[in-house]
Amino acid sequence: MKTTLTLIAAAALLAACAGPEPKRPVASEAAAAAVPAAFPQAGGPSATDAVDLPWAQAFKGERLRKLIPLALANNRDLRIAALNIETARAAAATRDADLWPTVNAGISGSRTPTAAGGINSLYQAGLQVSAYELDLFGRLRGLSASAAAQVLAAQSNQQAVRTALVASVANAEIALQADEALLKITRSTLDTREQSLALTRQRFDGGVAAELDLRTAESSLQAARAAYAQAQRQRQLDENALALLIGGPLPADLPAPTGDLADFEPLAELPAGLPAEVLTRRPDVRQAEFQLRATDANIDAARAAFWPRITLTGSVGTASGQLSDLFKHSAWSFAPSLVQPLFDAGRNRANLESARASRDIALAQYEKAIQTAFREVADGLAGRATLAEQRTALAAQVDAETRRLSVTEQRYTAGVSSALDRLDAQRSLFAAQQTLVQVQSQRAQNLVVLYRALGGGN
Repeated sequence: MKTTLTLIAAAALLAACAGPEPKRPVASEAAAAAVPAAFPQAGGPSATDAVDLPWAQAFKGERLRKLIPLALANNRDLRIAALNIETARAAAATRDADLWPTVNAGISGSRTPTAAGGINSLYQAGLQVSAYELDLFGRLRGLSASAAAQVLAAQSNQQAVRTALVASVANAEIALQADEALLKITRSTLDTREQSLALTRQRFDGGVAAELDLRTAESSLQAARAAYAQAQRQRQLDENALALLIGGPLPADLPAPTGDLADFEPLAELPAGLPAEVLTRRPDVRQAEFQLRATDANIDAARAAFWPRITLTGSVGTASGQLSDLFKHSAWSFAPSLVQPLFDAGRNRANLESARASRDIALAQYEKAIQTAFREVADGLAGRATLAEQRTALAAQVDAETRRLSVTEQRYTAGVSSALDRLDAQRSLFAAQQTLVQVQSQRAQNLVVLYRALGGGN
C-alpha cells in the first residue's frame, strides 16, 4: 500500500511538471479575430445566402443539369473523399474498442515429465481478459475523441470536394461555351477574309489593286485560319477536361454547346451587408475546425500519459489434471497492475510538446482558412461589379467596331479608303469580339467562384 501511494504521488508530481495548459480559444473566437464582420459590397435585402442555395437552383442550362449529377456520381476525387471517411470511421472504431476489455475464449493442455518419472498433465478452458486498461485519467478517451473529430473532418472534406466539383464542372462548361462562341466568331471572320481576298485578287487582276494589297489580304486570311485551328484545339482540350470531371465520356444525348453565356447568372442578388460569419459554414473551414478539435483531444491524451497506467488481466474457467474432469472444477485468476513512468528520457514531455505544437499549427491553419475564404469572397464581390461594367463597355466597343467596318467597306468599294484601312477595321473588330467573349467568360466564372466561396454547391 505504501508503495502504491508513493507511485501515485510521483505521478502527480510528474503531471504537474507538464505545466498548466493555456486557455484554448474556441473556434468562433478565432474566426472573429481573423476577418472583418461583414462584406459591405454585398447588396439586396431579399436575396438568399449562397450556402442555402442548392446548385440546381443556382445554375441554369440543360447541359449543366445533366453534367453535374454525372460528376457527383462518377468523379474519382469525390469517391476518394468518401472512402477517406470510411477509413477515418474504422480508425475511430479502433480507438473506441480500446475503451472496452478484450475477452478471449480458449482451451489448452500440457503434459510435462516429473522428477519421479511420471507425467504431469494440466488442461484449462475458459475466458480471458488480456491487459484491459482502466482509463481513469482520460488517455484513451482523448485518443477516441481525436479520432471522432477526424471523422467529422473527413466528412467536411468530402463536402468541400463536392462543392469544388460542382464549381469545376460549371467553370468547365463556361470555358466550353466560350470556345464555341470564339469558334463562331473565328469562322465568321474567316469567311469575311476569304471574301476580301477574292475581291482583292479580282481587283489586282484588273489592275486596280496593288500587289501589296493582295499579299496583305492573304496574310490576314492565314492569320484567321491559324486562330480557327487554335480555337478548335482549345475546345477539344476543354471537352477532355470536362470528361475527366464527370468521370467518363460526355453523354451522347447531351445538347451541343451554343456559345451563349447568358445561362450563367448565379447569385443575381446577395444579402445586404453579408455577414462574414457565413464563411464558418464553408466545408473547408469546418474541416479545419474539426482538425483543431482533434489536436485539442491529442493534448489531453498526451497529458494523461504522465499519470499511472492501470491494467487488469484475469481469467475465469476450469482446470484439471484429467481431460475427462476438465469441466468439473472451476478456476479463476485476477492480476491488476499499475505502471508509472519514472524515467523515460523525456518521451512523455516531448509527446506533450509535440501535441501542443500540432494544436498551434491547427489553430493557425484554421485562421488561415477563414482569411482565405474571406479573400475569395471579397475578390469575387470586387470582380462581380467591375466585370459587369467591363462587359458593357466591350459590348459597346464591338457595336462601334462593327459599324466602323461597315463604313470602311463602303468607302473601300467606292475607292475612298485603302485596303489597309479595311484590314485595320477587320482586325479591330475581331480583337474586340474575342475580348468580349473572354470577359463574358470571366464574369460567368467569377459568379461561379463567388457561389463556391460563399459555401454553395450542395
